[in-house]
Amino acid sequence: MKSAHQWIGWIDGSRRGIRVMLLRWLLALASLIYGVITSIRNLLYDRQILSIRRCTAPVISVGNLTVGGTGKTPVVAYLAEQLRQRGIRVTIVSRGYGAVAGAVNDEALELERLLPDVPHVQNPDRYAAAQMAVDELAAQVILLDDAFQHRKLHRDFEVVLLDATNPFGFGHLLPRGLLRESIRGLRRADLIVLTRADLVSRDELNQIQSRAEKVAGTRSWIETTHRPKSLLHWPDRLEPIEKLQGSRVLIFSGIGNPKAFLQTVKNQGAEVVEELRFEDHCSYQREDVERLQRWAEGLLRTQTIDFLVCTTKDLVKLRLDKLNGITVVSLQIGLEIVSDRGPIDTLVEEVIKMVPEDAW
Repeated sequence: MKSAHQWIGWIDGSRRGIRVMLLRWLLALASLIYGVITSIRNLLYDRQILSIRRCTAPVISVGNLTVGGTGKTPVVAYLAEQLRQRGIRVTIVSRGYGAVAGAVNDEALELERLLPDVPHVQNPDRYAAAQMAVDELAAQVILLDDAFQHRKLHRDFEVVLLDATNPFGFGHLLPRGLLRESIRGLRRADLIVLTRADLVSRDELNQIQSRAEKVAGTRSWIETTHRPKSLLHWPDRLEPIEKLQGSRVLIFSGIGNPKAFLQTVKNQGAEVVEELRFEDHCSYQREDVERLQRWAEGLLRTQTIDFLVCTTKDLVKLRLDKLNGITVVSLQIGLEIVSDRGPIDTLVEEVIKMVPEDAW
């Protein structure tokens, strides 16, 4: 099954054929309607015609303009770690998109590994979840994960991520492109975080910032990379990332931006023999695991394979250390700020000032 990135990329790349042209026209019409709806909705919130509820603790929202993976989890983890290091009790609140009934989703599983002392509450009603975190978990700060378009809950700081490999969702709103709303939404941002900055040229980075500033004016801005720190063997054994250097690997993923993951693996010096992509937020049910086994088994007949490599979001759901005799590993990713870190440090200090002294 094609990911959203692949699907839209195919539409843009297929220049011939009456059917493709008709499909583009229909999707463009749908995008126009979608854009009108989202613009009216945002206007109603901006004019306070639609109500916004305020939690009794300061709220930082981390979100993005596009569907698919922009690398929110490392940013959320970074902010949570910075707050915890300063003695702040923080709780992560998210909708829980993609979770199997009665369970949590892949982001929550990964964050639980990274931040065992930070509670994570998942509930489509983000206000109820945030207030519960304050009342029952004594949270001093709420981190809203993937909530840029969820405007029912007041946020004190808005952090918006742009993926350098596809910052503006192919230049179109859903369903023609990947934009959840117009890029004018960046005007609500307090801090823009450009992720995967190492995967494009300096000229491209400058063009992205220039376009964002042309639409939203000058905004606090940082550039980051998602730097692989180690290899994770399920459940908790870590090995140096350098073990991938010169190895022959198969990679698989069920994430929003598999192209960026592929490039990250290649950047570690691994030879990617073949890649298998599952749908975003794949829960790895029995049929998915069987498909994975058949794929790997077929390649093993003619190829030498050192590792099966996936993301940690995949591994925490798959929960396997070997498959068909091949060692399964995930990349442990950390956020690295490659520009002036002042804007994000300032944001952390500003939110700490909002915590009442008697709450410490």
